[in-house]
Amino acid sequence: MNRESWLANLCLPPRCLLCGAHGAAGIDLCDGCLADLPHNRDCCARCALPLAQPAALCGHCQQKPPPWQTAWAPFRYAWPLDRLETRYKFSANLAAGRTLATLWLQHPPAEMPQAIVPVPLHAARLRQRGYDQAHQLARLIARQMRLPLRDDGLRRMRGTAAQSRLDAVARRRNVRGAFELRTRAPLPAHVALFDDVLTTGATVGECTRVLRRAGVERVDVWAVARVAGPGR
Repeated sequence: MNRESWLANLCLPPRCLLCGAHGAAGIDLCDGCLADLPHNRDCCARCALPLAQPAALCGHCQQKPPPWQTAWAPFRYAWPLDRLETRYKFSANLAAGRTLATLWLQHPPAEMPQAIVPVPLHAARLRQRGYDQAHQLARLIARQMRLPLRDDGLRRMRGTAAQSRLDAVARRRNVRGAFELRTRAPLPAHVALFDDVLTTGATVGECTRVLRRAGVERVDVWAVARVAGPGR
């Protein structure tokens, strides 16, 4: 812990955002809630889907691999991490966002890209919400990992229905053609596409296709949490 963090903890000790108990060292979660976090240890290397038994790939990725190369989500979208994510995404709780970024940084992926590209919000949704949750997380992570943040990489051209209300097929239709390249500056050959939660992969799949058409050779997908849904 650096001197600034030590002084901040001394003046304002961390409190657990989930239960209100004293926070653990350097994070706004207590030891008990930290122990309850749903780690995504056994998962598909291609889409990060949680698996009942250790395996290299899930059945879906063996039959129809997604357009990206690898995916990494260190947590499952389950209690109590989903509570932190909901507070951050829908209640503008930026302390929860900082905690999610800190948790992610404690479990980094094995391979590093040359830059991070956040999945963007549409301008109307950004005005409504007041901030872009994926961008804010990506900015914190990029700073700590000393990686370029290419928030000029993608633009969401049109508003789409909330993905959480749609099934897998409808999700793919919903985001088809919704993104475009935002920059004329060349992107690196290897980028990590960042979103807060990976559900069916429809959104990051569409973003990956745009990046690949722009000349990016390898796209990895990074997220904080992966939904263990029944199908895509």
